[in-house]
Amino acid sequence: MARLAQTAGLTDVQQEILSTVRDFVDKEIIPVATELEHRDEYPQAIVDGLRELGLFGLMIPEEYGGLGESLLTYALCVEEIARGWMSVSGIINTHFIVAYMLKQHGTQEQKEHFLPRMAAGDIRGAFSMSEPGLGSDVSAITSKAVQDGDEYVLNGQKMWLTNGGTSSLVAVLVRSDEGHPEGTAPHKSMTTFLVEKEPGFGEVRPGLTIPGKIDKMGYKGVDTTELIMDGLRIPADRVLGGVTGRGFYQMMDGVEVGRVNVAARGCGVAQRAFELGVQYAQQRHTFGKAIAQHQAIQFKLAEMATKVEAAHAMMVNAARKKDSGERNDLEAGMAKYLASEYCKEVVEDAFRIHGGYGFSKEYEIERLYREAPMLLIGEGTAEIQKMIIGRRLLEEYRFQG
Repeated sequence: MARLAQTAGLTDVQQEILSTVRDFVDKEIIPVATELEHRDEYPQAIVDGLRELGLFGLMIPEEYGGLGESLLTYALCVEEIARGWMSVSGIINTHFIVAYMLKQHGTQEQKEHFLPRMAAGDIRGAFSMSEPGLGSDVSAITSKAVQDGDEYVLNGQKMWLTNGGTSSLVAVLVRSDEGHPEGTAPHKSMTTFLVEKEPGFGEVRPGLTIPGKIDKMGYKGVDTTELIMDGLRIPADRVLGGVTGRGFYQMMDGVEVGRVNVAARGCGVAQRAFELGVQYAQQRHTFGKAIAQHQAIQFKLAEMATKVEAAHAMMVNAARKKDSGERNDLEAGMAKYLASEYCKEVVEDAFRIHGGYGFSKEYEIERLYREAPMLLIGEGTAEIQKMIIGRRLLEEYRFQG
């Protein structure tokens, strides 16, 4: 086993789960990832394999048919999967954010209705906050829900929906001004709706359209879509938690899990880039010796390995903080920020080590070079993370003059 990115204090069960996932990645994902990515093909066989391993129920409590594992276990599994192909980790990330939100905030009826089928992989989850006219400014959401008897009518357009086509349950954040006095802060008049739909594209239920896949530079295979609501009717019992006005807080709780996930993905991609770089450096010869014997390359490998190790440590810390029940927005923001930035740098260094061959689609590093930028913007840009970190630091270190 490689020395880098090891995690101390894991239980035997955690180690067994990780070993199983690592073997699956080495045998079932890495050999086919680049070919599937070049075709932008959904990795159905890989997803079916993850379902057989029980990973769709990894964090879902045992009483609902899941494995009841911690966020740390989940993050370490994501790290392994992203090492194989980052897109696959995205498929399970959105599923788990929705499952987590249901576990933490759903009514008992909602938990009993959705979680067992989510644990089995029969229901695939996706969540939707962003819109065409906004990114990280969630308070500017314009999609709206208006109550009509025992239903709500939803209208609006959402953007950047991972698993938009393949999912059958979408947690959608919209404005719900009714019942909230005029002048209420925007984040206090938002509601999360649990929207059930058929997988696929086009009109997937009356009033709900998934237009098709967005063509992307990287992060291929997984379907990223828009979501258009035009008179979409949702029963009142599909308001997450049963009460309107709590959607912003529910989503932000889920996003903290998502930020740990993105940090884990950055760690996994960086690890793979380091593996490819250190391997190629020992195979490629210049001036009569392997380029790994040149001091310039050794310095680069040393920097890459240190970044892999540092990012992994921060990701593990953020996951353990969340598992402890403590507030972890500071740690999650730091981990997401550092891991995504370091991932970009490690991938670029591996690309440089490959020289001209790194520019060829025959080499895996070319795919990683296109995938890494997505982590810089997913679950909040670096600038947003620094705002979160800065505000939290000022709370913790408030001057008492």
